[in-house]
Amino acid sequence: MAAESTFKAVELLELADWRRRVAELYADVRTSSDPVRAWNRWREVREQLFLTHPQSPLLSDERDVGHAPRYFPYDSTLRMLAEVEEFAGEPAALPVSAPGEVNAKRIGVARLTVNGQPQTLAVYWLQEYSGGLFVSFRDATSGTETYGAGRYVLDTAKGADLGMSDGRLVLDFNFSYPPSCSYDPKWSCPLPPRENWLDIPIRAGERI
Repeated sequence: MAAESTFKAVELLELADWRRRVAELYADVRTSSDPVRAWNRWREVREQLFLTHPQSPLLSDERDVGHAPRYFPYDSTLRMLAEVEEFAGEPAALPVSAPGEVNAKRIGVARLTVNGQPQTLAVYWLQEYSGGLFVSFRDATSGTETYGAGRYVLDTAKGADLGMSDGRLVLDFNFSYPPSCSYDPKWSCPLPPRENWLDIPIRAGERI
């Protein structure tokens, strides 16, 4: 997210195009029967967007292959269907990368098993910035192997959504990525709340 009121009209049109292309990419991913092939497609298109799109989060002088996103190898055990225990829309204020906070509602808790260990991640509905479901996390790789402030695994406001299956939420950590502020501080991004800090390493998705 950014202070969109400071953008010029052409920049807002470009930003809308960026979001449209990301949403189309995730729509393709959701219809694929092969998660690994879909992940490879996601990486390829994402790299193209990062290197060529005017609204790329990369700084303009870093839009080269050397600064393109890098990833851990795909780990099929880190793709899971999460049962979500519902909450009655508890108000919350999510931390952000710049001064301030983002208003949200804590609507549920996703229950997962990662490397044989039970884990939970709070699921939020953003009250600002287009609304939408939002799940972010930090883990034991944050700050060493991955972005220190955490990563996103679900952000429907930007189209980053793998959908549901059999009434459960698809959370695939292989598709996790850091917020735009990890590339350029002009962006102000929601960050994982303390309850979504995991003690275990999640070696999947985008890495440093």
